[in-house]
Amino acid sequence: MALRVLHPREYRRTRWKNDGGWTTEIASEPMPDPAQGFRWRVSIADIESDGPFSAFPGIERDLLLLAGTGIELDINDAAPMRLDQRFQRVHFAGEDAVGCRLLAGPTRDFNVMARRGVVSAEVHARPLNGTMLVFVEPGDTWLIHMFAGQAGIRSGVETVAAETGETLLVDSGMQGRERVVIEGGGELVLVRFFETEQ
Repeated sequence: MALRVLHPREYRRTRWKNDGGWTTEIASEPMPDPAQGFRWRVSIADIESDGPFSAFPGIERDLLLLAGTGIELDINDAAPMRLDQRFQRVHFAGEDAVGCRLLAGPTRDFNVMARRGVVSAEVHARPLNGTMLVFVEPGDTWLIHMFAGQAGIRSGVETVAAETGETLLVDSGMQGRERVVIEGGGELVLVRFFETEQ
């Protein structure tokens, strides 16, 4: 198993084409043919104004509110979906027509994308008070984003530390099930990527 800490200085920040906000890419994994795009991507979106979301055909998306008063999403013809509680989450397809309205000022949101039929994602936000265990299955990739606080992360004899804004990338390879121990205090966003069953 490989553990790697990603620091904010390594993240890639880009302005949206419609000038309505910023995307800070934390990490991504390309398809075997890079021309096909990414298998998965994790980023933080800073939404500064109302407007439509970009379309990502063939992608499953999860969005969590991290900071700000909140947003209201119009997804296709469904009733508006309001995210006004921290870590509240919504799931939608990348090809859905999504309109976004700010409730009262800019927001910061955690954005997870997974290519449909190739890889699936599970997303959880959790408080960290002491010790947390994560069991990593063969073929899994985990991202553990330290939203607030600090933690030590241990797998076997290897230990790394993460502070606010940093992200731990855990790549299991194809070995047996392994245990990751997280110790500290704060708040985490955990993302598990795993192969989609055919």
